[in-house]
This record gives sequence, structure tokens and C-alpha cells, in this order.
Amino acid sequence: MQKASGILLFIAGAIVILGIETAEMFYPGYSVSKYFISTLGASPPPHSIIVEPSAFIFDTSMKAAGLLIALAAYLFYKLKYKKHITAPVFLMGIGAFGVGTFPAFHPVVHPIFAALAFFSGGFGAILSSTVIKGPFRPLSFILGSITLAFLLIGVFAPHTIVPLLGKGGTERWVAYPALIWLLGYGGYLMGGSYSK
Repeated sequence: MQKASGILLFIAGAIVILGIETAEMFYPGYSVSKYFISTLGASPPPHSIIVEPSAFIFDTSMKAAGLLIALAAYLFYKLKYKKHITAPVFLMGIGAFGVGTFPAFHPVVHPIFAALAFFSGGFGAILSSTVIKGPFRPLSFILGSITLAFLLIGVFAPHTIVPLLGKGGTERWVAYPALIWLLGYGGYLMGGSYSK
């Protein structure tokens, strides 16, 4: 089950990254700097725009990845893996699934699920460093810290970084470190490295 959980996490991370990239290809005039990632599913209200097939690709990718991440967390639970890692991984899956289920034209629900995915991904990466052995241990901590740092800066001090990176660029510095961790952690578990 350990290797199976690693496979699920790796596939989930790949699905999100490739899903985002593919959805961007089908979105005319899409700017990674100006637009939030979730704009691929629907632009924010009050005048939400849905561009197909980008929306279908993005929403489906997020829901599929969310289910795989949550299933990996269930395998962690069956393995009696440390709860302080199982819980944030599960919440990250729920957050990702919610982002795909409730696009950005849901002005209250969507941000809650997005924040859940980001926070849980960042904390999951940091907490996983307590059980990881080898060089991926500090890398997990660094990746999680980058996610949380850019999330907090983007929320509480956007004037310091958004003018430089744009809204979309700032959000990518929140999302992509957590996704890189997901790929790396999945590979780590597939390789047989494990600690209870």
C-alpha cells in the first residue's frame, strides 16, 4: 500500500500540472501573470466567463487529482501512517476536488477550497519532512515553506509582490512548490522509503 500511495500522489501531481498547461493552451489570450489559475475553470464574478474546452480540462483534472490525493491519504490511514501527515494530505485532496467542483463563479465556496488545498499542501510538505530521510527531507521543508510564504504574502501584503509577478504569477509560486512536493513525495514513497 505504501508504493500504491506514492503512485497515487505522483499521478495526481502530474495530472494537475499537465491539466493546467493543457487548459492554458486552449484559452485564447491567457496570461500566466495576469490571470489566476482558476480562471481556466471560470473567471471570477461578477462577470464570469467560461472558456471551453479549457474549463472542462481544468475542472476534470482538479477533481481527478483531488480524488487520487484523498485515496492516497486513505492508504496512509490504513498503513497507520503518522496522522499529522495523513490529515493535511487528505485535506489537500478535498481542497483540490472542491476547486474543480465549484469554479471561481462561486465567490464564497471556491476560495475556501482553494485556500484549503494551498494551506494543506504547504503544511503537508513541511510536516512530511519530519519522517523523510535523505536529501528530500530539507527539500520538502523548503517547498512547503515557499508555498505558505507566498500564500501569506499574497493575502496580507499583495502590494509587495503582485506588481512584480502579477496575480497569476504570485499564485503559481503558491501552487507549484506544493505540486513539486507531491511529485517528489510520491516518488519517495514509490522508492520504498517509509517511516512510521
